[in-house]
Amino acid sequence: MKKALIILSLLITSQLMAQDETIKGLQNESGKTIKKDPNDTTNKVWKKGGIFSLNVAQGSLSNWAAGGDNFSLSLNTYVNMFAFYKKGKHSWDNNLDIYLGYVNTTSLGSRKNDDRVNYTSKYGYALNPKLNLSGLLDFRTQFFKGYNYPNADTKVFVSDLLAPAYLLLSPGLDWKPVKNLSIFVSPITARWVIVKDDILSAQGAYGVDTGKTSKMEYGAFASINYTANLNKTVTYKGRMDLFSNYRKNPQNVDLFMTNLFAAKLSRVLSATWSLDLIYDDDVKLFGKNDDSPGMQLKSLVGVGLLVKM
Repeated sequence: MKKALIILSLLITSQLMAQDETIKGLQNESGKTIKKDPNDTTNKVWKKGGIFSLNVAQGSLSNWAAGGDNFSLSLNTYVNMFAFYKKGKHSWDNNLDIYLGYVNTTSLGSRKNDDRVNYTSKYGYALNPKLNLSGLLDFRTQFFKGYNYPNADTKVFVSDLLAPAYLLLSPGLDWKPVKNLSIFVSPITARWVIVKDDILSAQGAYGVDTGKTSKMEYGAFASINYTANLNKTVTYKGRMDLFSNYRKNPQNVDLFMTNLFAAKLSRVLSATWSLDLIYDDDVKLFGKNDDSPGMQLKSLVGVGLLVKM
């Protein structure tokens, strides 16, 4: 009987030890990190997001001794969407900026004060960690009709959708010396100036030949893009494009520059200041009687909603 009890006890002990080893094995397997096969290239690495900003200002006066408009309303919207892809030596950056602005006053009526859409797509192949062989596509236009106002009672039609529009194709080198700074340069760039409106085309507006709807230019192109957190609350996003037309006055370089400062006031509220500069050697000063080009400047300050998407 004792022998039977001893044998039974040994069998039970061995079974418990075997179960304990099995449990330990399962725990070890569950704690292991699954490593991706380096030869598996099915997954793509994307970074997507954007910003939505809405600034609103409204004012009303009644029997105000200092004078002014009885009613004023301004609305400015900025939307940015981006999708960045990077895998191995290949990268593909896509960026869309949309600006729309509206102002209404009792003395001047309704007018737009901003209207732009700009899409940029850039492919890169890394030559080293800071230098890419790249190809860039850039398209810029607006949505609605635009007018110049020489005085309160007169408006002059000056722009519309695809009038003008700028399409640019450029192979070149993209240098990224530090984080959030990109310097793209190309000695051979094709740019199309498009004016699809018949009235503006007949005027030869924006440098196209009279009666034509487009003009092709060859030249050198450079684009500098920079973003930065200036401190805990203030961010900056800037871009400067330079284009020299080999066919006409190459020394007169066209400039397109945008600057956006945003100061975070709360989780969703912010103060923004945008400053834009444009110089096009083929665009005369609006409202002037001569054909001389000049610097175009736009500055907008606002407080409102700022949401990251």
